[in-house]
Amino acid sequence: MTSTVAAGVDGSPASTAAAHWAAEEAVRCGASLRLVHAWPWLTDGVSSFAEPDDLPEAAQRTLAAAAEEIRGRHPGLAVHTDAVLDAPVDGLVAAAADVDLLVLGSRGLGGFTGLLLGSVSMAVAGRSGTPVVVVRESREGRTGTGSGEVVVGVDAHSPEEEVLAFAFREAALRGARVRAVHGWDLPPLFGYAGGAVPAGEIAQLEALEAKLLSLALAGQREQHPEVEVVEDVRLGAARGLVETSAGAALVVVGRRRRPIEFGPRLGRVAHAALHHAEAPVAVVPHG
Repeated sequence: MTSTVAAGVDGSPASTAAAHWAAEEAVRCGASLRLVHAWPWLTDGVSSFAEPDDLPEAAQRTLAAAAEEIRGRHPGLAVHTDAVLDAPVDGLVAAAADVDLLVLGSRGLGGFTGLLLGSVSMAVAGRSGTPVVVVRESREGRTGTGSGEVVVGVDAHSPEEEVLAFAFREAALRGARVRAVHGWDLPPLFGYAGGAVPAGEIAQLEALEAKLLSLALAGQREQHPEVEVVEDVRLGAARGLVETSAGAALVVVGRRRRPIEFGPRLGRVAHAALHHAEAPVAVVPHG
């Protein structure tokens, strides 16, 4: 799928989990791995990357230790290291432009050695033009790298092929099935009327939503006949993704590219998935 997978590292447990997830992804798709450490104090306003001899000793140790650990687990994997001369968010967004996938930890260390704070990973996921995977290390140390489903959030009324294509490719790489979750809400008129909604009317609406989901998936099913698909239609898009994330290998959500640099960059579904999903979350820009 990709030729280069990058991971942001800062020595924290979350970024270490992200680096290992990225390494496994690189092995799956025959890519190289690039470990990126943002070091804003070295910004010179001109260069994009620092020479190794110019890095503070702590940064050298962080990159070298991460690379050594990865190479020990994956001897055949090409691992490169870079120190980005910029503030963490800007540096990681710039680094993402040169790779096919960027992987971040959900939370890192604070203070002097901090890189991947929750706010940083959220901001990068909201700005990057490249898909970003945010990995949350569980209490058991797992990072969702198993053979579970690839869960993808689908707006059946306005499906995005870039998001679906990413999910189906990831499932094909893993030999996993896709669970396509389409969350829908009752039309506003039911709220205006008040009272309980007749079960028969809910069933009719749900049948229509299910038909729209099937149509939305038709193109990717044709391109990936080897991938098993589960169509999952339920009330509430964000809640549905979070509920189905337990045991998943990956949760995939979309994010619309925005031409402006201010204002919200993540929709409510992507935001909820990043905060609450139990599996790694891939945010795929589209549009």
